[in-house]
Amino acid sequence: MDREVQVWREGRAGRIRLNRPKAFNALNLDMVKTIRAALEDFGADPAVHVILVDTLERWFCSGGDVRMLHAGAVAGDASIAESFFGQEYAMNQAIADLRKPYIAIINGLCMGGGVGISAHGSHRIATENALLAMPETGIALFPDVGASYVLPRMPGALGMYLGLTGARVHGADAVHAGFATHYVPSGRIPELCDAIVRDGAAAVAEYAAPLPPFTLAAERELIDRAFSQDSVSAIVAALEADGSAFAKAALAQLRAHSPSSIHWSFEIIRRGAAQDLRGCLAAEYHLVCQVAMSAEFIEGVRALLVDKDKSPKWQPPLIEDVDPARIAALFAHKPG
Repeated sequence: MDREVQVWREGRAGRIRLNRPKAFNALNLDMVKTIRAALEDFGADPAVHVILVDTLERWFCSGGDVRMLHAGAVAGDASIAESFFGQEYAMNQAIADLRKPYIAIINGLCMGGGVGISAHGSHRIATENALLAMPETGIALFPDVGASYVLPRMPGALGMYLGLTGARVHGADAVHAGFATHYVPSGRIPELCDAIVRDGAAAVAEYAAPLPPFTLAAERELIDRAFSQDSVSAIVAALEADGSAFAKAALAQLRAHSPSSIHWSFEIIRRGAAQDLRGCLAAEYHLVCQVAMSAEFIEGVRALLVDKDKSPKWQPPLIEDVDPARIAALFAHKPG
């Protein structure tokens, strides 16, 4: 039971538990392969009626192992990113393709790759401890793991706002936004899991609590108006014109992140609205194999996780200075 991913059968459930606490359950290639193999086994087992994914700690999954990817980029070894993302995106698709209920218990931090192993399942349970975000623009990547499919299908322009700014949603707000499907207080999670093991996915409805109000409700009009614009420059202009405290905070978030990443993230989220999940994942793979080897990504990870000075030197340094032709070139060829 000291494996980084624990897999077992219990009652009616196939159990998957992330168990890499020192790395906040960040996914590495072996973990992704183990989860995917478990999905295949459980999917084919007639004794398994439901798949239950959880953790024991106050975090769900902090994302992919960015340090591993950074080391590959610094070494000029594209195979590391290609292999990891190829396997991870195949796992994301496998979750969506399941013909059995898939229940993720999100009782803490869930970012990036953690969204990828929860958002494509039939049931996503958020507790008051849940904290979800797609913060990739902060390290010059983009919202991936199928997020280019998930984000455009959130209410209004919430998905574009969350994807570009990396803003976090807490607790029941994850249900309002669309990251999660049910809200259950953390104190009831152990008995909920017991009930799922005993009775299957039908148990979720009994434990789901009424949703408190959405804390972003008062900002929805501004979010929808600003982040539904047809370009990054138009989003920036709308936020500047509004001038409210929330608009200023959102604009500060955008300007703190990689300008290039803001542009290519906008484009892949925009395109994702017209694609199915499989198409989104193919487009994401095409893009990530380029940007995960870029100087921007190397600099973003250096500043945030390696040197930890939190002072990345983005090139170009401003959103307004990004060359549209450079962004267009990233999307010029259809994924094979």
